[in-house]
Amino acid sequence: MSDQPTTPDTPEDVAAAPADAEVTDSGLASKVLQAGSGNDKPGPRDTVEVHYSGWTTDGKLFDSSVQRGEKISFPLNGVIPGWTEGLQHMVVGEKRRFWIPAALAYGETPSSPGAPAGNLTFDVELFAIMAAPEAPATPENLTAPADAEKSFSGLAHQVLEAGDGGAKPGEADIVTVHFTGWLEDGSFLESTVMKDQPAQFKLDQVSIKGWVEGLQLMEKGEKRRFWIPAALGFGENPPPGAPKGNLIFDFELLEFKGMPKPKPPIEAPADVAAAPADANVTGSGLASKVLKEGNGSAHPAATDEVLVHYTGWTTDGKMFDSSVQRDEPISFPLNGVIAGWTEGVQLMVEGETRRFWIPGDLAYGETPSRPGAPAGMLCFDVELIKIGG
Repeated sequence: MSDQPTTPDTPEDVAAAPADAEVTDSGLASKVLQAGSGNDKPGPRDTVEVHYSGWTTDGKLFDSSVQRGEKISFPLNGVIPGWTEGLQHMVVGEKRRFWIPAALAYGETPSSPGAPAGNLTFDVELFAIMAAPEAPATPENLTAPADAEKSFSGLAHQVLEAGDGGAKPGEADIVTVHFTGWLEDGSFLESTVMKDQPAQFKLDQVSIKGWVEGLQLMEKGEKRRFWIPAALGFGENPPPGAPKGNLIFDFELLEFKGMPKPKPPIEAPADVAAAPADANVTGSGLASKVLKEGNGSAHPAATDEVLVHYTGWTTDGKMFDSSVQRDEPISFPLNGVIAGWTEGVQLMVEGETRRFWIPGDLAYGETPSRPGAPAGMLCFDVELIKIGG
Protein backbone atom coordinates (compact mmCIF):
# COMPACT_ATOMS: atom_id res chain seq x y z
CA MET A 1 0.00 0.00 0.00
CA SER A 2 1.25 3.51 -0.71
CA ASP A 3 0.78 6.59 1.46
CA GLN A 4 -1.22 8.29 -1.28
CA PRO A 5 -4.88 8.67 -0.20
CA THR A 6 -7.15 6.22 -2.01
CA THR A 7 -10.49 4.60 -1.24
CA PRO A 8 -9.92 0.85 -0.83
CA ASP A 9 -12.17 -1.59 -2.63
CA THR A 10 -14.55 -3.65 -0.53
CA PRO A 11 -13.37 -7.29 -0.39
CA GLU A 12 -15.63 -9.82 -2.10
CA ASP A 13 -15.43 -12.00 1.02
CA VAL A 14 -16.19 -9.12 3.44
CA ALA A 15 -19.23 -10.87 4.91
CA ALA A 16 -17.50 -14.01 6.16
CA ALA A 17 -14.14 -15.78 6.17
CA PRO A 18 -13.57 -18.17 3.23
CA ALA A 19 -12.94 -21.88 3.77
CA ASP A 20 -9.16 -21.52 3.37
CA ALA A 21 -8.80 -18.88 6.10
CA GLU A 22 -6.80 -19.70 9.25
CA VAL A 23 -8.94 -19.72 12.42
CA THR A 24 -7.55 -19.49 15.96
CA ASP A 25 -9.12 -20.90 19.13
CA SER A 26 -10.60 -17.47 19.90
CA GLY A 27 -12.54 -17.48 16.62
CA LEU A 28 -10.28 -14.94 14.87
CA ALA A 29 -10.00 -15.78 11.15
CA SER A 30 -7.30 -14.45 8.82
CA LYS A 31 -5.73 -14.91 5.41
CA VAL A 32 -2.37 -13.68 4.09
CA LEU A 33 -2.82 -11.36 1.10
CA GLN A 34 0.83 -10.42 0.70
CA ALA A 35 3.84 -12.25 2.13
CA GLY A 36 6.26 -10.35 4.34
CA SER A 37 9.94 -10.79 5.07
CA GLY A 38 11.90 -12.10 8.05
CA ASN A 39 10.73 -14.05 11.05
CA ASP A 40 10.22 -11.36 13.70
CA LYS A 41 6.66 -10.89 14.91
CA PRO A 42 5.43 -8.26 17.39
CA GLY A 43 4.82 -9.13 21.03
CA PRO A 44 1.63 -8.18 22.90
CA ARG A 45 3.18 -4.93 24.24
CA ASP A 46 5.16 -3.90 21.16
CA THR A 47 4.27 -0.83 19.11
CA VAL A 48 3.51 -1.40 15.44
CA GLU A 49 3.19 0.84 12.38
CA VAL A 50 0.45 -0.22 9.99
CA HIS A 51 -1.92 0.70 7.23
CA TYR A 52 -5.46 -0.66 7.61
CA SER A 53 -9.00 -0.51 6.30
CA GLY A 54 -12.07 -1.76 8.14
CA TRP A 55 -15.53 -2.77 6.92
CA THR A 56 -18.73 -3.98 8.51
CA THR A 57 -19.99 -7.27 7.09
CA ASP A 58 -22.44 -5.45 4.79
CA GLY A 59 -19.43 -3.92 3.00
CA LYS A 60 -19.55 -0.44 4.55
CA LEU A 61 -16.08 1.11 5.00
CA PHE A 62 -16.01 2.70 8.48
CA ASP A 63 -12.33 3.60 8.87
CA SER A 64 -9.17 3.55 6.76
CA SER A 65 -5.65 4.90 7.22
CA VAL A 66 -5.16 4.13 3.52
CA GLN A 67 -7.97 6.52 2.61
CA ARG A 68 -6.36 9.22 4.80
CA GLY A 69 -2.89 8.50 3.38
CA GLU A 70 -1.42 8.29 6.89
CA LYS A 71 0.03 5.18 8.53
CA ILE A 72 -0.81 4.72 12.21
CA SER A 73 1.30 3.51 15.15
CA PHE A 74 -0.02 2.04 18.40
CA PRO A 75 0.94 -0.41 21.17
CA LEU A 76 -0.71 -3.80 20.64
CA ASN A 77 -2.08 -3.89 24.18
CA GLY A 78 -4.05 -0.69 23.53
CA VAL A 79 -6.42 -1.85 20.78
CA ILE A 80 -9.31 -4.30 20.31
CA PRO A 81 -8.45 -7.93 21.22
CA GLY A 82 -8.74 -9.08 17.58
CA TRP A 83 -5.95 -6.69 16.60
CA THR A 84 -3.84 -7.56 19.65
CA GLU A 85 -4.02 -11.24 18.76
CA GLY A 86 -3.95 -10.93 14.99
CA LEU A 87 -0.95 -8.61 14.54
CA GLN A 88 1.19 -11.03 16.57
CA HIS A 89 0.88 -13.50 13.68
CA MET A 90 2.38 -11.06 11.15
CA VAL A 91 5.89 -10.15 9.96
CA VAL A 92 7.05 -6.83 8.51
CA GLY A 93 5.87 -6.34 4.94
CA GLU A 94 2.97 -8.76 5.33
CA LYS A 95 -0.58 -7.82 4.47
CA ARG A 96 -3.36 -9.87 5.99
CA ARG A 97 -7.16 -9.87 6.03
CA PHE A 98 -8.88 -10.47 9.37
CA TRP A 99 -12.47 -11.48 10.08
CA ILE A 100 -12.92 -10.43 13.70
CA PRO A 101 -15.86 -11.70 15.78
CA ALA A 102 -17.81 -9.04 17.69
CA ALA A 103 -16.49 -10.40 21.00
CA LEU A 104 -12.94 -9.56 19.84
CA ALA A 105 -13.96 -6.15 18.44
CA TYR A 106 -16.40 -3.63 19.96
CA GLY A 107 -19.22 -6.04 20.78
CA GLU A 108 -22.77 -6.24 19.47
CA THR A 109 -23.74 -3.03 21.31
CA PRO A 110 -20.56 -0.91 21.50
CA SER A 111 -20.06 1.33 24.53
CA SER A 112 -17.73 3.64 22.57
CA PRO A 113 -19.68 6.31 20.64
CA GLY A 114 -19.42 5.74 16.89
CA ALA A 115 -17.76 2.33 17.17
CA PRO A 116 -19.04 -0.27 14.65
CA ALA A 117 -21.11 -3.16 15.99
CA GLY A 118 -20.89 -6.88 15.29
CA ASN A 119 -18.33 -8.82 13.27
CA LEU A 120 -15.75 -6.73 11.39
CA THR A 121 -13.36 -7.29 8.48
CA PHE A 122 -9.95 -5.59 8.32
CA ASP A 123 -7.10 -5.49 5.83
CA VAL A 124 -3.85 -4.72 7.69
CA GLU A 125 -0.33 -4.19 6.34
CA LEU A 126 2.54 -4.26 8.87
CA PHE A 127 5.37 -1.80 8.15
CA ALA A 128 7.43 -1.72 11.35
CA ILE A 129 7.76 -3.21 14.84
CA MET A 130 9.08 -1.16 17.77
CA ALA A 131 9.94 -3.41 20.70
CA ALA A 132 8.43 -2.46 24.07
CA PRO A 133 10.79 -1.67 26.96
CA GLU A 134 11.55 -4.60 29.22
CA ALA A 135 8.74 -5.20 31.69
CA PRO A 136 9.33 -4.75 35.44
CA ALA A 137 10.09 -7.88 37.43
CA THR A 138 7.04 -9.92 38.41
CA PRO A 139 6.33 -9.88 42.18
CA GLU A 140 7.24 -13.04 44.09
CA ASN A 141 3.86 -12.96 45.81
CA LEU A 142 1.12 -13.18 43.19
CA THR A 143 -1.33 -13.94 45.96
CA ALA A 144 -1.48 -11.91 49.14
CA PRO A 145 0.94 -13.16 51.85
CA ALA A 146 -0.30 -14.06 55.31
CA ASP A 147 0.98 -10.78 56.81
CA ALA A 148 -0.81 -8.56 54.28
CA GLU A 149 -3.58 -6.36 55.62
CA LYS A 150 -7.04 -7.13 54.29
CA SER A 151 -10.07 -4.84 54.23
CA PHE A 152 -13.70 -5.82 54.65
CA SER A 153 -14.17 -5.61 50.85
CA GLY A 154 -11.47 -8.23 50.24
CA LEU A 155 -8.74 -5.82 49.14
CA ALA A 156 -5.34 -7.03 50.40
CA HIS A 157 -2.38 -4.66 50.65
CA GLN A 158 1.12 -4.30 52.03
CA VAL A 159 3.34 -1.24 52.48
CA LEU A 160 6.54 -1.51 50.44
CA GLU A 161 8.00 1.85 51.40
CA ALA A 162 6.77 4.31 54.04
CA GLY A 163 5.50 7.72 53.01
CA ASP A 164 5.83 11.20 54.46
CA GLY A 165 3.06 10.79 57.02
CA GLY A 166 0.08 13.04 57.44
CA ALA A 167 -3.02 13.38 55.28
CA LYS A 168 -4.40 10.81 52.86
CA PRO A 169 -6.46 11.37 49.70
CA GLY A 170 -10.22 11.73 49.88
CA GLU A 171 -12.54 9.83 47.56
CA ALA A 172 -12.95 12.84 45.23
CA ASP A 173 -9.32 14.04 45.27
CA ILE A 174 -7.04 14.23 42.24
CA VAL A 175 -4.06 11.90 42.65
CA THR A 176 -0.74 11.68 40.80
CA VAL A 177 0.73 8.18 40.90
CA HIS A 178 3.15 5.72 39.42
CA PHE A 179 1.81 2.17 39.07
CA THR A 180 2.68 -1.24 37.66
CA GLY A 181 0.12 -4.00 37.21
CA TRP A 182 0.07 -7.77 36.66
CA LEU A 183 -2.51 -10.52 36.27
CA GLU A 184 -2.56 -13.18 38.98
CA ASP A 185 -0.68 -15.55 36.66
CA GLY A 186 2.18 -13.04 36.52
CA SER A 187 1.39 -11.64 33.09
CA PHE A 188 2.43 -8.00 32.87
CA LEU A 189 -0.34 -5.45 32.27
CA GLU A 190 0.94 -1.89 32.25
CA SER A 191 3.44 0.41 33.95
CA THR A 192 3.75 4.19 34.19
CA VAL A 193 7.19 3.62 35.74
CA MET A 194 8.43 1.93 32.58
CA LYS A 195 7.18 4.88 30.48
CA ASP A 196 8.36 7.45 33.05
CA GLN A 197 4.96 9.08 32.74
CA PRO A 198 2.99 9.35 36.02
CA ALA A 199 -0.78 9.03 35.80
CA GLN A 200 -3.15 11.66 37.18
CA PHE A 201 -6.85 11.09 37.75
CA LYS A 202 -9.78 11.96 40.00
CA LEU A 203 -10.40 9.07 42.38
CA ASP A 204 -14.18 9.01 42.09
CA GLN A 205 -13.91 8.68 38.29
CA VAL A 206 -11.88 5.45 38.34
CA SER A 207 -13.68 2.25 37.32
CA ILE A 208 -11.42 -0.06 39.38
CA LYS A 209 -12.92 -0.02 42.88
CA GLY A 210 -9.75 -1.49 44.35
CA TRP A 211 -7.82 1.60 43.20
CA VAL A 212 -10.37 3.97 44.72
CA GLU A 213 -10.32 2.19 48.07
CA GLY A 214 -6.61 1.45 48.14
CA LEU A 215 -5.23 4.87 47.29
CA GLN A 216 -7.22 6.40 50.14
CA LEU A 217 -5.08 4.30 52.52
CA MET A 218 -1.82 5.83 51.30
CA GLU A 219 0.29 8.82 52.31
CA LYS A 220 2.27 11.01 49.95
CA GLY A 221 5.55 9.31 49.00
CA GLU A 222 4.34 5.86 50.06
CA LYS A 223 4.69 2.71 47.95
CA ARG A 224 2.17 -0.06 48.47
CA ARG A 225 1.23 -3.35 46.79
CA PHE A 226 -2.42 -4.27 46.29
CA TRP A 227 -3.96 -7.66 45.57
CA ILE A 228 -7.31 -6.74 44.00
CA PRO A 229 -10.07 -9.37 43.75
CA ALA A 230 -11.97 -9.52 40.49
CA ALA A 231 -15.04 -7.98 42.12
CA LEU A 232 -13.00 -4.84 42.84
CA GLY A 233 -11.36 -4.85 39.38
CA PHE A 234 -13.11 -5.42 36.05
CA GLY A 235 -14.93 -8.58 37.13
CA GLU A 236 -14.91 -12.05 35.58
CA ASN A 237 -16.66 -10.77 32.43
CA PRO A 238 -14.80 -7.52 31.71
CA PRO A 239 -15.45 -5.16 28.78
CA PRO A 240 -13.36 -5.77 25.61
CA GLY A 241 -9.66 -5.17 26.24
CA ALA A 242 -9.93 -5.03 30.06
CA PRO A 243 -8.11 -7.67 32.16
CA LYS A 244 -10.11 -10.49 33.70
CA GLY A 245 -9.90 -11.86 37.24
CA ASN A 246 -7.72 -10.87 40.18
CA LEU A 247 -5.10 -8.15 39.70
CA ILE A 248 -1.86 -7.10 41.42
CA PHE A 249 -0.75 -3.45 41.43
CA ASP A 250 2.23 -1.63 42.91
CA PHE A 251 1.46 2.04 43.56
CA GLU A 252 3.55 5.05 44.53
CA LEU A 253 1.52 8.08 45.61
CA LEU A 254 3.41 11.10 44.31
CA GLU A 255 0.89 13.85 45.01
CA PHE A 256 -2.77 14.51 45.71
CA LYS A 257 -5.02 17.52 45.94
CA GLY A 258 -8.67 18.31 46.40
CA MET A 259 -10.80 19.78 43.69
CA PRO A 260 -11.20 23.56 44.04
CA LYS A 261 -14.58 24.48 45.44
CA PRO A 262 -16.84 25.99 42.80
CA LYS A 263 -17.58 29.68 43.21
CA PRO A 264 -21.17 30.45 44.22
CA PRO A 265 -23.55 31.46 41.41
CA ILE A 266 -23.57 35.14 40.53
CA GLU A 267 -26.68 36.80 41.94
CA ALA A 268 -29.36 37.48 39.38
CA PRO A 269 -30.24 41.11 38.61
CA ALA A 270 -33.47 42.49 40.07
CA ASP A 271 -34.87 42.96 36.54
CA VAL A 272 -33.90 39.45 35.30
CA ALA A 273 -37.50 38.50 34.45
CA ALA A 274 -38.22 41.28 31.96
CA ALA A 275 -36.63 44.35 30.40
CA PRO A 276 -37.35 47.63 32.25
CA ALA A 277 -39.18 50.50 30.58
CA ASP A 278 -35.94 52.40 29.86
CA ALA A 279 -34.32 49.50 27.95
CA ASN A 280 -33.56 49.87 24.23
CA VAL A 281 -35.59 47.47 22.07
CA THR A 282 -34.69 46.62 18.46
CA GLY A 283 -37.05 45.56 15.68
CA SER A 284 -36.26 41.90 16.39
CA GLY A 285 -37.44 42.19 19.99
CA LEU A 286 -33.94 42.22 21.52
CA ALA A 287 -33.87 44.49 24.59
CA SER A 288 -30.70 45.89 26.18
CA LYS A 289 -29.43 48.45 28.64
CA VAL A 290 -25.89 49.83 29.07
CA LEU A 291 -24.53 49.11 32.55
CA LYS A 292 -21.03 50.56 32.01
CA GLU A 293 -19.93 52.89 29.23
CA GLY A 294 -17.11 51.76 26.96
CA ASN A 295 -14.49 53.72 25.06
CA GLY A 296 -14.07 54.52 21.39
CA SER A 297 -16.66 54.35 18.66
CA ALA A 298 -15.83 51.09 16.85
CA HIS A 299 -18.46 48.36 16.88
CA PRO A 300 -17.79 44.75 15.86
CA ALA A 301 -19.17 43.45 12.58
CA ALA A 302 -21.24 40.26 12.36
CA THR A 303 -18.20 38.23 11.25
CA ASP A 304 -15.68 39.69 13.71
CA GLU A 305 -14.01 37.71 16.49
CA VAL A 306 -14.74 39.18 19.93
CA LEU A 307 -13.44 38.57 23.45
CA VAL A 308 -16.09 38.88 26.16
CA HIS A 309 -17.01 38.12 29.74
CA TYR A 310 -20.63 37.11 30.31
CA THR A 311 -23.15 35.68 32.76
CA GLY A 312 -26.51 34.21 31.75
CA TRP A 313 -29.72 33.63 33.72
CA THR A 314 -33.14 32.21 32.96
CA THR A 315 -36.02 34.55 33.77
CA ASP A 316 -36.62 32.81 37.12
CA GLY A 317 -33.15 34.00 38.22
CA LYS A 318 -31.25 30.73 37.78
CA MET A 319 -27.66 31.21 36.53
CA PHE A 320 -26.90 28.63 33.83
CA ASP A 321 -23.48 29.78 32.58
CA SER A 322 -20.82 32.36 33.41
CA SER A 323 -17.30 33.05 32.12
CA VAL A 324 -16.99 35.48 35.06
CA GLN A 325 -17.50 32.66 37.56
CA ARG A 326 -14.89 30.55 35.77
CA ASP A 327 -12.59 33.60 35.47
CA GLU A 328 -12.09 32.68 31.80
CA PRO A 329 -13.17 35.21 29.16
CA ILE A 330 -14.32 33.60 25.95
CA SER A 331 -13.47 34.38 22.32
CA PHE A 332 -15.76 33.57 19.38
CA PRO A 333 -16.85 34.84 15.93
CA LEU A 334 -20.11 36.77 16.23
CA ASN A 335 -21.72 34.75 13.44
CA GLY A 336 -21.14 31.53 15.40
CA VAL A 337 -23.41 32.17 18.41
CA ILE A 338 -27.11 32.63 19.16
CA ALA A 339 -28.85 35.32 17.10
CA GLY A 340 -29.39 37.58 20.13
CA TRP A 341 -25.64 37.71 20.76
CA THR A 342 -24.83 38.23 17.08
CA GLU A 343 -27.15 41.23 16.96
CA GLY A 344 -26.56 42.56 20.47
CA VAL A 345 -22.77 42.58 20.69
CA GLN A 346 -22.65 44.61 17.45
CA LEU A 347 -24.29 47.44 19.41
CA MET A 348 -21.34 47.58 21.84
CA VAL A 349 -17.90 49.20 21.95
CA GLU A 350 -14.79 47.92 23.73
CA GLY A 351 -14.95 48.26 27.52
CA GLU A 352 -18.76 48.41 27.56
CA THR A 353 -20.93 46.19 29.74
CA ARG A 354 -24.53 45.71 28.65
CA ARG A 355 -27.50 43.69 29.89
CA PHE A 356 -29.57 41.87 27.29
CA TRP A 357 -33.05 40.37 27.48
CA ILE A 358 -33.09 37.89 24.61
CA PRO A 359 -36.41 36.40 23.40
CA GLY A 360 -36.51 32.62 23.00
CA ASP A 361 -36.53 32.82 19.19
CA LEU A 362 -33.20 34.73 19.30
CA ALA A 363 -31.73 32.27 21.84
CA TYR A 364 -32.20 28.48 21.93
CA GLY A 365 -35.98 28.45 21.38
CA GLU A 366 -38.82 27.35 23.61
CA THR A 367 -37.88 23.66 23.22
CA PRO A 368 -34.12 23.62 22.60
CA SER A 369 -32.73 20.89 20.35
CA ARG A 370 -29.26 21.21 21.92
CA PRO A 371 -28.95 19.04 25.08
CA GLY A 372 -28.69 21.15 28.23
CA ALA A 373 -29.49 24.47 26.52
CA PRO A 374 -31.83 26.78 28.49
CA ALA A 375 -35.32 27.37 27.09
CA GLY A 376 -37.28 30.56 26.55
CA MET A 377 -36.24 34.15 27.19
CA LEU A 378 -32.76 34.62 28.64
CA CYS A 379 -31.01 37.48 30.42
CA PHE A 380 -27.28 38.11 29.86
CA ASP A 381 -24.74 40.58 31.20
CA VAL A 382 -21.96 40.94 28.60
CA GLU A 383 -18.69 42.88 28.80
CA LEU A 384 -16.98 43.47 25.44
CA ILE A 385 -13.26 43.24 26.22
CA LYS A 386 -11.81 43.27 22.70
CA ILE A 387 -12.80 43.29 19.04
CA GLY A 388 -10.67 41.11 16.76
CA GLY A 389 -8.43 38.09 17.36
